[in-house]
Amino acid sequence: MIVEMLHTEGCPHAEEYLPRLRRLVAEAGVSDPVRVRMVADAEEAQRERFLGSPTVRVDRRDVDPGADARRDYGLSCRLYRGPSGVSGMPPDDWVLALLRSMGAVADNERAPEGTC
Repeated sequence: MIVEMLHTEGCPHAEEYLPRLRRLVAEAGVSDPVRVRMVADAEEAQRERFLGSPTVRVDRRDVDPGADARRDYGLSCRLYRGPSGVSGMPPDDWVLALLRSMGAVADNERAPEGTC
C-alpha cells in the first residue's frame, strides 16, 4: 500500500501534518513508510492532478471523497471542508476510512493468532 503526501515548497500545513499522517498510518496497521513528494511547478501539478498542498493519497486515491469531481489543479494551499469545518489538513476520519477501504487493518481489529 502506498501512502503519499504531496506538497509545495514551504507549506506550513504539510510540515505540521506529516507526523499526524504517519501516526494515522501506523494506527491503521500499515507498515510501509509515508512517501513525501514536493510538487515543483504548475505543469507537474496538472500532471499529478494536484489539488493543493498538502494532498494525501492512498494508492493514488485522494483521501477527500469529493476530489474526483474537482479539476482545480495548481500550486496552492489546499482547504478541506470536513465535519469540523474548514482546515488546511484532511480530517483523520477521511484518512482512516480510505486506508481501511484499501485493506488496512489496525492491530486492535486483527483476529488473535490461531483464530479465524
